[in-house]
Amino acid sequence: MTVIYGIKTCDTCRKAVKALGAPLHDIRADPLSPAQLAQFYETFGAALLNTRSTTWRGLSESERAQAPLDLLASHPTLMKRPVIDVDGTLYLGWGKDVQTALSGA
Repeated sequence: MTVIYGIKTCDTCRKAVKALGAPLHDIRADPLSPAQLAQFYETFGAALLNTRSTTWRGLSESERAQAPLDLLASHPTLMKRPVIDVDGTLYLGWGKDVQTALSGA
């Protein structure tokens, strides 16, 4: 089963949902569990934290210094989107590499 984790207002997430025909888990409306966040962070490391987002730019230096998992828990929009779970295999983003990898999914 394929699940796309993102935000319903995110254009990139919408493109992935349309292309894959998979359900979207809106992380703003239904936050990720600490276990899910830990799994995503373990898989993607620092790449999971979107430091180019407007949310990131709005944080103070002391907030930016927090542990990445704490930041993601308190600010879900800091997560790079989408995270795509295909039968337990995780993909980050919707770049050409991910689209190619999932073209048969």
